[in-house]
Order: sequence, then structure tokens, then C-alpha cells
Amino acid sequence: MSLALAIEHLVVQYGGIAAVKDVSLNVPAGKTVCLIGANGAGKTSVMRTISGLVRSKSGSIRYYGDELVGRHAAKIASCGIAHVPEGRETFSHLTVEENLRMGGFRLRQSEFEARCEGIFQSFPRLKERRKQYAGLLSGGEQQMLVMGRAIISKPKLILLDEPSMGLAPNMVDEVFSVIASLQSDDVTLLLVEQNALRALEISDYAYVMETGSIVLEGPARQLATDPRVTAAYLGEAEDGF
Repeated sequence: MSLALAIEHLVVQYGGIAAVKDVSLNVPAGKTVCLIGANGAGKTSVMRTISGLVRSKSGSIRYYGDELVGRHAAKIASCGIAHVPEGRETFSHLTVEENLRMGGFRLRQSEFEARCEGIFQSFPRLKERRKQYAGLLSGGEQQMLVMGRAIISKPKLILLDEPSMGLAPNMVDEVFSVIASLQSDDVTLLLVEQNALRALEISDYAYVMETGSIVLEGPARQLATDPRVTAAYLGEAEDGF
């Protein structure tokens, strides 16, 4: 099985503080891999380093065999990697349609319009609000928009960082429904998600991070019943790691 992403011995520091300590993980092509752990474990730092927003101190990040370390974020994005960051970062002064255009700026107008319709089928609310400024959308609608902006270019690898954070349960269901539809299109996904149970349900393989390090890994369904995981993240036992 080919690897879309192979990370080896990654170290990320902010000043003298190590946020990521010797992390290694693999994301097979066409699969969904999740990275779970407590707040501050280093998950977002891993994602931001993959997409070139943060520089690593050491280690390797290979995308289909090509080294990404040292590349500019724009170059990494042009390789077919889309990053959906935590925090629902929209262009608030642009409309929904203009935000989507930012994600599909390389597309011809006809192709952009066709892909827009696909996004609107997945997120009907966005179609209703296509001429509305992004800054006026609800939190759930903004999350839909940043996901739509990422997937409109049909990337090979999508980095999803906390897509359900702060959303109402019905919005969470919609977001995970879209993630499931992406899986049916054989898109490769690396998912960081606070809702460990939902992440494990939808993933093929999982890694658990604690204080900057990988402390556990395995098939997602297997980890979902691991007592250490249920203790720490699913609230079903008393003892953690």
C-alpha cells in the first residue's frame, strides 16, 4: 500500500519548548487516519508543520515520497494538500461564493461553477447564503465554508483540524456526513478531532498523542475499545495512560 504521507522523527519547538517530540506516523493513500489527544498534546502543531505554516526543528515529512520540509506553504498546497485549520478561518469580508473562489482560484470558471454546485449539494445552507458575507455566518456555517473551500480544488490529501469543535450536535452530524462522502471518493484524510469517539468510528487507523509524543497507535476500531483510550478520552474507565 502506498503512503500519501510519511512523517519520521518530527520535532517542533516554539522558543525552547518542544511541542512535538520525535513523532512518526504514516497515512496510507485513500485512507483516513486520526490523531487524538488532550488539548495541548501537539496535534495542531503536527498539522501546521505538514502544511508549512510552522517550521520543524528536525525530522522528515514525505508526501508520496517527496520531502516537504523546507518548502513554502503555497508550494505545499499546490501539491494537492488542503489544510482545514481549527478556528474556522474564513475571509469574513468576502461572500460565501468569493471564499469558495479563493479555494478554487486555479480552476476555470466553468469548472469552478460545477464544483460549487457539488459543495452546495453537500452543504445546502451555503447555497442559501452564497451572496452573504462569511463574517455574518453562524459558527457551523463557517465550518461548512472552510471545508468547502478546501475540498473544491479536489485535493489528494486533506488535513482536518478539529472540524466539530464548538458545533451543535446536528452540525456535527453534517460535518461527519461530508467526511464520510469524501472517504467514498478515495480522498486521503488526516483528522485531528476532539470528539474521539466519532473520530475513531470514521477512521481506519489512529494515533494517540500525549505531551508532544505518540503514546499509542493501532486500527481505529481496536483503539475505540482499548481501556487506556476509553479511560482518557471516552470517559468509560478510571485509569488513563
